[in-house]
Amino acid sequence: MIKVLVVEDDLVAAEAHRAYVERVAGFTVSGVVHSGADALRFYERTPVDVVLLDFGLPDTHGLRVCRALRAGGSDVDVIAVTSARDLAVIRSAVSVGVVQYLLKPFTFASLRDKLVSYRRFREQAVGTGEVSGQADVDGMLAALRTPDHRSLPKGMSHETLQAVTEVLAGAADGLSAAAAADLTGVSRVTARRYLEYLAENGLARRRPHYGQVGRPEVRFYPG
Repeated sequence: MIKVLVVEDDLVAAEAHRAYVERVAGFTVSGVVHSGADALRFYERTPVDVVLLDFGLPDTHGLRVCRALRAGGSDVDVIAVTSARDLAVIRSAVSVGVVQYLLKPFTFASLRDKLVSYRRFREQAVGTGEVSGQADVDGMLAALRTPDHRSLPKGMSHETLQAVTEVLAGAADGLSAAAAADLTGVSRVTARRYLEYLAENGLARRRPHYGQVGRPEVRFYPG
């Protein structure tokens, strides 16, 4: 499990972020704090894998928290969750090792996509040794990027994509195109098209499922 520290001063938002993270397979929330000082104290006692960090904290700016972590020798990953749109802030975030930058307000789907991309990155970057070549490096960095759903292929809609994505997220045992069709109210062909789109963009995984005698059924799993 990837251990997450949620840092958010707004109590309602902090609880929402905690609940969102817990809904994504492979992630668990180790703690929730509401200030920069509490974030640093928590991390000293309980190291985590990634910090979900608000920048507009009551006692300091999130960038200062990042710098303090780096000054202390920590290489913990940081996902910024902020309303800061200033280009200087974004450049500074990159310079202190922020791996994802999510603008408020956001939906569960937006945060889930960031977390899934981050999980793919960790899976590829785990361990020691060397990469075999440039393609491996490019693949790891590409894993941090989420597909741009604003420009979908012709004939696909954001609403149906969202519906299929949500039913897939709750299908720990996998989802066939027929099951996705039943749950979303679209045709089986349409459901398969959207599932294939998610798989092609790294947000779903295909696996053959061997049940009754005959050809195996393809099931899709959350990415």
